[in-house]
Amino acid sequence: MRRVHDGVVRPGWQETVTAQGLTYWETELPDGSTTSYWREGQFYDFTAVEVAQLERDAATLFEMCVEAGDHMVAHPELMLKMGIPEYTHGQVVGTWNDEPSKQSVFGRFDVRYGGDSRQSRLDPTLRRPQLLEFNADTPTSLPESAYVQWEWFRETGQGSDQWNSIFERLTRAWERNLGLIEKGLRKDPVVYFACDGADRSGEDLFNTFLMRDACTQVTDGGRPRYKTRSIMMNQITLDEATGGFFEGDPADGRHLDVLFKLYPWEWLVHDDFGRAAFADMDRPGGTVWIEAPYKMLWSNKGLLPVLWQLFGTDPARSPLILPAYFEDDDVPGWMQESHVRKPLLSREGANITIYEDGATIASTGGGYGEEGYVLQSYAPLPDFPGPDGSHHPVLGLWMVDGEPAGMGIRESPGLITDNQSYFVPHVVGHGSPTQQGA
Repeated sequence: MRRVHDGVVRPGWQETVTAQGLTYWETELPDGSTTSYWREGQFYDFTAVEVAQLERDAATLFEMCVEAGDHMVAHPELMLKMGIPEYTHGQVVGTWNDEPSKQSVFGRFDVRYGGDSRQSRLDPTLRRPQLLEFNADTPTSLPESAYVQWEWFRETGQGSDQWNSIFERLTRAWERNLGLIEKGLRKDPVVYFACDGADRSGEDLFNTFLMRDACTQVTDGGRPRYKTRSIMMNQITLDEATGGFFEGDPADGRHLDVLFKLYPWEWLVHDDFGRAAFADMDRPGGTVWIEAPYKMLWSNKGLLPVLWQLFGTDPARSPLILPAYFEDDDVPGWMQESHVRKPLLSREGANITIYEDGATIASTGGGYGEEGYVLQSYAPLPDFPGPDGSHHPVLGLWMVDGEPAGMGIRESPGLITDNQSYFVPHVVGHGSPTQQGA
């Protein structure tokens, strides 16, 4: 794994990535200035051996999460400890136990990894991906991972390949999931794609558009197999008479058969119609939600201490995770001085504090934490320095229908990857003599 800092810069790349759906490539900084979220002249280069390792380990991590899910549904007290409301447990367990599995299309493991770089020779733990968190419910950076970086690779000719079958796998995942769902509904469903209209950057909108596009690629005789519609969450209406959910006026009959929501479960369960949504799931013909309610088990950082409890002494699988505990657990003394304090539920690196040898070395603000915290052992991200300073990458390993599908990388000059990080494309087999981190 190497960072190349003097790659090809395409003329007019700003217009190019905007046209490809990355309308949010420009980030406004606290001082009012702006910076590019998309890195055009820099990229990370991997060997085929490294990518094969990442793919194998991502598959193993997913298997571990499945075992952790079995453990959590068998111990509902853990769900309560994670802040998952008790009224949702029936559907969490029901969708978890549903076979064959459906209502789940994608997720993203965020991992620390250094490959065969200089830092990995100093810190061997960087040779394997180590899980930082599982964005299992509403992962973003999908357009830049699945499409924009692929077009960048194709147009610039840098590297011989890219680990990226995300879009194709999304289409196959929709085909499999909807095939099972329509059997349960006993009709051809209309598939709705919704996000929160409060986001003005376009990020949520275009992440949702890409998912809809992947769904429309499921064809029958050359035509889209399923009807799809895009809506905003505030356009969803509860019919008080029937308990069903509709687009707009229920009298118009636009029932939500299947709803993909880029809207976190932890928000929805506390919304005014949260309880009604779970009651509707018990009704024949009720709305089918994607991602499934069981994703609350994985998108919650309470997953991290459960994984450590189950696999912390497993010599084959413990290298893929970091020691982690609920904050109110009996935390070992060796970890009390150096750890990362994370809210059970947070987004974009909010409300995270890093302690090293008892001192605070990094922290972020935000509105999370009321639900509780976990402590994860502090393991520094690798640093791939360039002419403009430090670069700490976090690899996002995309899982589609439970299988590794590709990678997207965000990097930050600091130790916490937050909403001011950068997306950096990657290639396989570039072999540039001007690489950094070798």
